Amino acid sequence: MSSNLLSVSIGLMLSLAAAGPRADELSDLRERLEAQEQRIRILERKLELSEAATAAAVPMTPIVRASPQQGFRIQSADGANVLRFRGVLHFDGRYFLDDFTPATANTWILRRVRPTFEGTLNNIYDFRFTPDFGGGRTIILDAFLAARLQPWAVVTAGKFKVPVGLERLMSATDLRFIERGLPTDLVPNRDLGLQLGGDLAGGVVNYSVGYFNGVSDGSSSDNNTPTPDVENDTRGDWAARVFFQPFLNSDNFALRGLGFGIAGTYVNTTGDTTTTLLPSYRTPGQQIFFSYRGTTAASGTTPAVNGTIADGERLRWTPQAYYSIGSFSVLGEYVTVSQEVSRLTPTAGLRRDRLDDTAWQVQLAWFVTGEAESFRGYTPQSIFDPSKGTWGALELVARYHQLDIDDDAFVGGANSFANIATAASKASAWGIGVNWYLTQNYKWSLGYDVTHFDGGAATGDRPDEKALFTRFALGF
Repeated sequence: MSSNLLSVSIGLMLSLAAAGPRADELSDLRERLEAQEQRIRILERKLELSEAATAAAVPMTPIVRASPQQGFRIQSADGANVLRFRGVLHFDGRYFLDDFTPATANTWILRRVRPTFEGTLNNIYDFRFTPDFGGGRTIILDAFLAARLQPWAVVTAGKFKVPVGLERLMSATDLRFIERGLPTDLVPNRDLGLQLGGDLAGGVVNYSVGYFNGVSDGSSSDNNTPTPDVENDTRGDWAARVFFQPFLNSDNFALRGLGFGIAGTYVNTTGDTTTTLLPSYRTPGQQIFFSYRGTTAASGTTPAVNGTIADGERLRWTPQAYYSIGSFSVLGEYVTVSQEVSRLTPTAGLRRDRLDDTAWQVQLAWFVTGEAESFRGYTPQSIFDPSKGTWGALELVARYHQLDIDDDAFVGGANSFANIATAASKASAWGIGVNWYLTQNYKWSLGYDVTHFDGGAATGDRPDEKALFTRFALGF
């Protein structure tokens, strides 16, 4: 038994002696494998960090672009953040062929000088800042923020165009005529306010509703007295607009360019002899042809006589339509303003009335060179380049427009709200013009307007205004 036990012990000792070198080798191999795995993990981590750094750096790399439609812009690689620089320069000439308009009205004028800085942040928040240095003054034309929360929910705050007049909502670069038509005299221009708007059904319906400080007909808040861009009464204007393009996404291309809608404003407010809250109206040549009676100062034994003031409700409303098919387009709008007024006179006491002024226009445009007409912008088929035998785009335009003052404004003789001897009761005008688009950014325009008046002179009618216009325009 002891011999067997000895044999087992000797065998076990021999086996352990033989296994010793292999165990050392396995242990060394295991250590080397673990070290290799550690190095691999370190390399993988470095690669992950490198990829993350590269991914983070890509959106921070700015992209600089320039295009005829959107001007110069800097944007992030993902397009979520954009800064654009655009501009409008209109150099106009006016010459009057009649014998009534003052000779000083014949002039060259920088009608618009407007650099624009605008952009988008996080692909949701838009902003625009536009000063205007034209006409010999400096104003803030546009300054607003907009949040595009949904296609149907865009909130805009600041100073911008009140959504009412159709031609007024057309940008200055896209105007077919050098000056807007007479209906634009009755609708607000730019004002400070808060607006909710957007598109429904993929753009088939566009709506806007907002609350603004309020401006006189045809005016902007920078014309407010006594302080520009500040509310000049105690109540603001409500404004709303809805516009339909029912065939926007239709397969019927003949109807895609049809749009129609209605817009309006409402306020109940009262002016005073210093701030009447009433407008003056201008001709296509920018000459005043109608204004209400103003306050006359006391002189000797003669007492002061008050002028006409806004005193109560003012309601504007305007149905409007636009249609384009191929190289033809037509724009039409009708505007009416119902304004309560009053005037305190020495002989008739306090006079009150509601006056209804109306205006309408029809514009026609035709690209002789075949470009497609549209409400905003156009795509040229060629640019002016004599070396290549190309001459740009040529557009012919024509319009008829009218503004009619309520006859009740002139009732009462010396106690009337307006003086028929100096303020015309109606202006009717026709105009023709040609626009030569040398490129998508340069345009030369020539226009001729004739305006006929009812009243507005000491005896009979004010003589016709005959105005020749030209414009050298840059827009990018």
